[in-house]
Amino acid sequence: MTAPTAIRRLNAADPDFAQHLDHLLSWESVSDDSVNQRVLDIIKAVRERGDAALVEFTQRFDGLSVNSMADLILPRERLELALTRITAPQREALEKAAQRVRSYHEKQKQDSWSYTEADGTVLGQKVTPLDRAGLYVPGGKASYPSSVLMNAIPAKVAGVTEVVMVVPTPRGEINELVLAAACIAGVDRVFTIGGAQAVAALAYGTESVPKVDKVVGPGNIYVATAKRHVFGQVGIDMIAGPSEILVVCDGLTDPDWIAMDLFSQAEHDEDAQAILVSPDAEFLDKVAASIAKLLPTMERAEIIETSINGRGALILVEDMQQAIDVANRIAPEHLELSVADPQAWLPQIRHAGAIFMGRHTSEALGDYCAGPNHVLPTSGTARFSSPLGVYDFQKRSSIIFCSEQGASDLGKTASILARGESLTGHARSAEYRIIADTEQGQ
Repeated sequence: MTAPTAIRRLNAADPDFAQHLDHLLSWESVSDDSVNQRVLDIIKAVRERGDAALVEFTQRFDGLSVNSMADLILPRERLELALTRITAPQREALEKAAQRVRSYHEKQKQDSWSYTEADGTVLGQKVTPLDRAGLYVPGGKASYPSSVLMNAIPAKVAGVTEVVMVVPTPRGEINELVLAAACIAGVDRVFTIGGAQAVAALAYGTESVPKVDKVVGPGNIYVATAKRHVFGQVGIDMIAGPSEILVVCDGLTDPDWIAMDLFSQAEHDEDAQAILVSPDAEFLDKVAASIAKLLPTMERAEIIETSINGRGALILVEDMQQAIDVANRIAPEHLELSVADPQAWLPQIRHAGAIFMGRHTSEALGDYCAGPNHVLPTSGTARFSSPLGVYDFQKRSSIIFCSEQGASDLGKTASILARGESLTGHARSAEYRIIADTEQGQ
């Protein structure tokens, strides 16, 4: 394995910089025709054959010998057993992380509200949790108990009555940490199914799997494609792209720290993106040297090297102001402000999923235990999207309660606007409630 000397270098002063940056950031979360058709066929089969299709697909794709859905249901006792099978430090870490995630999300809870106008009309908003949420969790060896906490806890804080988790167990591989996390997070039901078939089951329901209101959680291209197709039947969190990190550094942080921060996202997969922006050219050289030095020590060195060489970059800017401008242009999933006074620059950050402030705040802390959610918008969608939160598991209903006088006054306005749209049924419906002038004068 060679050191990643091919890491891309960009200079914001280059007249073609914008074009090069666009090329670097380009990533399309689209499925090819074959994947799309397979997912549509799987969804159709689950809708038509329910549990039988889930059993068949689990046998085919996960290599399991199962006879019925009863073999694919984990009782609450199995989750509690997982708590006893993990180590004491693992349990303590899960519980501490869960407590911090829960405490943070408690502050996001929204309450219903209303106000009364002078004539007695009441207007407001009723906030109601979803009845049931579905959580997709990747299975096998590459399992993420942290994702269980980050998806299930906000749902529970929101007041969701039932959280249903689906997690594949390919070749019978069960991750005890994932089950323990589900137990700690309060997951209500667990089915050991995965892929597009699990998403379809959550969206439409089967004899055993209850239909949910929203599907959340990460997955492969088949899961992402299925989420696209069932959207509208159920809500979804997002279609997530590869992991991203953008580090803005003034050149005074330990270059080894920065290199490892870049690795922390690059190790996710070959399409992950790790970018460093700095006005200090010499510092960029130091980080490049740290990357070359530290890469051979990494367990996922090949993945990191492919990611760094393929989609990574070291970007030289004129000054910190330009660095912030580039950060807003990229709108990264994770933004580290590894600078002397991050608070001074924070007001200028307009687009980022999560912002990590100062030299000591590594992105990894946010992934596991800081408290804020690690489910974040990717691929520039931080321009219009937010982290997963309690609000994603609540819905809002408008409240309108007109007094007699209020209905009369509003009816006159509604009548004019409705007739302007040639909707006389609307107009007459409002007009019926208008109090006649003679009646008002009594």
